[in-house]
Amino acid sequence: MLHLGRRSLGLLFGISLVLLGALPARPQTAAQSKPLTVERIFSFPSLSGSSTRGLEWSPDSKRLTYLHRSGKGADAKMELLVMDASTGETRVLVPGDKLGSLLPPPKGKPSQATGLGRRPPESYFWAPDGNALLFAGGGDLVWLNLKTMEATPLVHGESDVQDPKISPDGRWVSYLQDYNLWVVGIDKPQPKQLTRGGNEDILEGQLDWVYPEELDLGTAYWWSPDSSHLAFLEMDERPVTKYPIVNLDTGAVETTRYPQAGEANPVVRVGVVGVEGGKTRWIDTGSNNDVYLARVTWLPDGQRLAIQRLNRGQDRLDLLLADASTGSSQTILTEQDPHWINVTDDLHFFSDGTRFLWTSERTGYRHIYLYDISGRQLDQLTSGDWEVTGSRGFGPGSDNGLAVDEGRGYAYFFSNKDNITETQFYRLSLRDKSITRLTKEAGSHFAVIAPDASAYVDIYSNSMTPPRQDLFRADGSRIAVINENKVPELAEYQLSPVEFMKVPADDGTSLQAAMIKPPGFDPARKYPVLIAVYGGPHAQVVRNAWGGAGFLWHQMMAQKGYIIFSLDNRGSFGRGHVFETPLYRHFGKIELADQLAGVKYLKSQPYVDGSRIGIFGWSYGGYMTLTALFDAPDAFKAGVAGAPVTDWRLYDTIYTERYMGRPQDNAEGYKDSSPVTHAAQLKAHLMEIHGTGDDNVHFANTAELLNELIEAGKYPDVLMVFPGRGHGASDPPAQKVLYERITRFLLANL
Repeated sequence: MLHLGRRSLGLLFGISLVLLGALPARPQTAAQSKPLTVERIFSFPSLSGSSTRGLEWSPDSKRLTYLHRSGKGADAKMELLVMDASTGETRVLVPGDKLGSLLPPPKGKPSQATGLGRRPPESYFWAPDGNALLFAGGGDLVWLNLKTMEATPLVHGESDVQDPKISPDGRWVSYLQDYNLWVVGIDKPQPKQLTRGGNEDILEGQLDWVYPEELDLGTAYWWSPDSSHLAFLEMDERPVTKYPIVNLDTGAVETTRYPQAGEANPVVRVGVVGVEGGKTRWIDTGSNNDVYLARVTWLPDGQRLAIQRLNRGQDRLDLLLADASTGSSQTILTEQDPHWINVTDDLHFFSDGTRFLWTSERTGYRHIYLYDISGRQLDQLTSGDWEVTGSRGFGPGSDNGLAVDEGRGYAYFFSNKDNITETQFYRLSLRDKSITRLTKEAGSHFAVIAPDASAYVDIYSNSMTPPRQDLFRADGSRIAVINENKVPELAEYQLSPVEFMKVPADDGTSLQAAMIKPPGFDPARKYPVLIAVYGGPHAQVVRNAWGGAGFLWHQMMAQKGYIIFSLDNRGSFGRGHVFETPLYRHFGKIELADQLAGVKYLKSQPYVDGSRIGIFGWSYGGYMTLTALFDAPDAFKAGVAGAPVTDWRLYDTIYTERYMGRPQDNAEGYKDSSPVTHAAQLKAHLMEIHGTGDDNVHFANTAELLNELIEAGKYPDVLMVFPGRGHGASDPPAQKVLYERITRFLLANL
C-alpha cells in the first residue's frame, strides 16, 4: 500500500506519518510547566512508553509468553517470561543468559546484546506439543527443549534463514534459504532442499516486492494439516522491470523487481511438494497467467487447497478448490464488483470440511457469510450499514482465516460498528447470529486471541493514552495486567484534548474530523491551522487511538499556537466499500473536494485565520498535499509534501491499477490525477521531502515534479533530500532533523 506498507509497519507507518508529519506549533502558555520539543519527542525513552514484545500463545492456550528486559545498563538482559493464562501468575521460562547464548552474534557486526557476547533471538515459535521452542535469527535455527533446557542447532549457514515454520506434527521445521524451500528434521537435523529452481529471478516459496506490499500476503508457502506436503508459490520475476536505486554515496546501483502501472507482473503458480522431497505437483489455476494468486489455504483434510484468484483488473475474485494430488481445480465461488475487490484473510473452513465462512463487500459493507463446500450460500451472518474491519491478530494460523471457536459456536472479529473512530472486538454466535461486544473502553483495541479462543490479549489505547496490554477471558473479564505502560512524564506537558466532530461535504455526506486546539485556547483570537492529511485508501486518520510521535509533534505545534485539523475524505478506510469507491478511475478529485469542505468549515469558525491554512502529509498524504496546493492554489498558504507520488504511471501495478485501471486504458484519468500536470499553478510555499533510497515511491517522482516546476519558473521553497533513506526517514538523527526543519518552515511561512 501507499502508506508505508509492510516494510515499515511498512506504510501503515504512513498512517503514523500522517500523524507524524503534519502540523505547526505555537507559543507556550503560562499554565504549561514544560514545552514539547522535537529533540524530546524523538529521543529515548519514548513518550509513548514501551509495549511488551514477543507475545505468543502456547498451543494449548494455557500459557502466554513474552520478552522482558531485566536489570539496567550493562547488566540488562532479555529474558522470556511465561504467564499462566488462568491466573495471570508469571515466571521466567528462559533466563537471560540462556536466551542470549542461543544464537551467535550477527556476522560482520559487533554484538549489541548482553550475556556471553551473544544476542537475543529475533523471533521464536512454540512447538505444537508445547514442550519446545524454535528460535530464529540470521542464518540460524535453534530448537530448545523446555523440559531439559537443552538447545539443539538445526541450521547454521552463511545465508539468512527466512520465514521458518514448524510442521503441525512437530517433526519438521521449514524455511527459505537462497530462494528455495527447505526442511530440517527435529530428531535428525539434516537440512533437505525441497525445491531446486530458485534463484534471484525465480522465487520458490519466497515473496517478491509487490505481492506483500499491495496484497498484504505474509508468506508464500503453507504446511498441509497432516504435515505430509507443503504448498508454495513460485514467482517468476523475469518479466518484471528491474528498477535501479542508486546509492549516491558510493555510486553503487541496487536493483529491485518493481512492476510499474501497466507493465508486466511476476508470473505466479502454485506448487505442492512432499516433505520427503520429490517432484512438484503444479496446480491448474487457469490458462491466463496475468492474474494474481492472492491467497492459498489448505482444507482440514489436507487433500485439497483453496486458492483465491484475482483478475488483473481486480474486479473479479474466484475461489478455486484444487486437488493437491492431481492438480485439478474448479471454481466454487465468484465475487464481482463494478469498482474493485479488496482481498482479505477472512476465510475459514470448518473442521468437517463441508462448510466455510467468507466475507464480502457486495452490500457496500464487509460482512460474514456462510457457504457449503460447493459454493452455495447458506446464510448471511452479519449485516447493516457497518463493516467487519478485520480478523488479524488471532494467534497461530490466523493469517488464513477468521478466528472461529467451533466447539462453542463463535466467530470473532474487529469492527467500528458502534463508533467510526474506534476499533472494538466482537463475538458472533454462529447459532443465532447475535453479536456481543467484548471490549468496553472507548478507543481502539487489538486482540491476540488464544488458539482455543478461551482468552485474549487486549492491546488498547485512545487518543490521549499510550497502548496498554491486558489479559482477558473470552467473556471480557480481565485476568491480569501485562503492561500498564504508564508514562508519568506526559502529565508534565499538559496535552490538549483531541476533539472529534463531523463536517458536511458539499453533497451533505458526513465526514469524520478531529481537532487539537492550542493550550489556553481563546475563541476571541485568530489561529493559523495545519491540516494533517493522508486521504488515500486503506487508511483512517481520524481515530480514537494513540498517535505516537506524530501526535506529540502535533501537540508541540499546538503549543506554538496552531490548530491541528484532520479529516477522513471519501476513499479512506473504515466506512465500508461504498465510502471508498467514489475515487475510482480518478485520484485526487473527490478527496480534495472533501478536504476543501473541511477548509470551508474551518473558515466558518470565528477563531480560524482563513488566510493562514497549511497542509502536510506523507506518501499518499504527500500526494494530497501537492494536489491541494496545485488544484486549489488559493486555499492554502503553505504545504509540506513527504515522499509523494507525483505521477501514477510511476507507482506499482497492483495498488495503482486497483483504483485507476491501467494507464493504457485510462490515459486521461492518469494525466489529470497526477500533480505534475498542474504544477504550474503553485502559489503557496512548498517544502518537498524525499529519500533517495525509497523503493516504494521512487525518488523519480520528486525529480519529475522538480522538472515541471522548473519549466514553470518555480521551485520548492525547501527541498529536503535524505540520502539512502527509504520511504520514511525513520532513523533518529534523520527524524530529528526532518521535524526540526518542518517546524521551522511552518513557523516561517504559516
